Amino acid sequence: MPIHDQTYRHYDGPRVPLGSAWGVIAEAGLRALVRKKGFLLVMFFAWIPFVVQAVRLYLWANVPQMEMFAPSPQMFRQFFEQQGFFVLVVTIYAGAGLIARDRRAHALQLYLSKPLTRTEYVAGKLAILIVLLLMVTWVPAIGLLALQVAFAGELSFVRENLFLLPAMTVFGFVYALLASFTMLALSSLSTSTRFVAVLYSGVLLFTQAIATVLEAVMGHSSWSWLSFRANLAQVGDVVFRLAPRYDTPWAVSLFVVIGIVLVSVWVLARQVRGVEVVT
Repeated sequence: MPIHDQTYRHYDGPRVPLGSAWGVIAEAGLRALVRKKGFLLVMFFAWIPFVVQAVRLYLWANVPQMEMFAPSPQMFRQFFEQQGFFVLVVTIYAGAGLIARDRRAHALQLYLSKPLTRTEYVAGKLAILIVLLLMVTWVPAIGLLALQVAFAGELSFVRENLFLLPAMTVFGFVYALLASFTMLALSSLSTSTRFVAVLYSGVLLFTQAIATVLEAVMGHSSWSWLSFRANLAQVGDVVFRLAPRYDTPWAVSLFVVIGIVLVSVWVLARQVRGVEVVT
């Protein structure tokens, strides 16, 4: 029987630079989701509105009687709103268990015992959600703009609306960051994926209900800043150079959005730690 040398050997494999571990977490999380048929089905349905809008653009460019389908900044703004339901579904499906499952399996202590910082861990989890949410908002919106140019055969619409590309980019990332940070913070508070999903849905519905009731009672929408979705809608209207739909100043809505992100960061800083504190 051969005897193998088990003494220490220097590592001679590839070396990964410090600070890049978040990419490994993000890649592993995305690969795991892509292997799930349910997730692929969700993404398939999320792209149906893109196909519908693409057909409308084709009819506008090729059928003279279809001027009603002419592109406009409002169309792209409405597309983001149409994707709101799919953003909710993807956020819950992909994000509810990102940290909750690790907490349930006591894997946080294992993760953070490696050469991995809390920032890298959170950044990796955050990247998973941001990439997926951009795939159902910003990417199809950019695709629609490219199709408009291709079907029209000229750049007049783009030249007349130069702000549209940066507007879609800014709002797409604000949308993705707000949903991702909020979901990760809630996921870090529990070990139950279902509880996190219900909690996230409840936050959206409850805040919207409060704002709606106050608007009906007061006769104005100055309390819209209490609503998670209303603040996002208000910021989106301003970014797309449209008239804000609520009486709340858009700066207040932007302040609330930034505040939610900062509170989420604070929660993550407290909950994601390598040592479990028992009180």
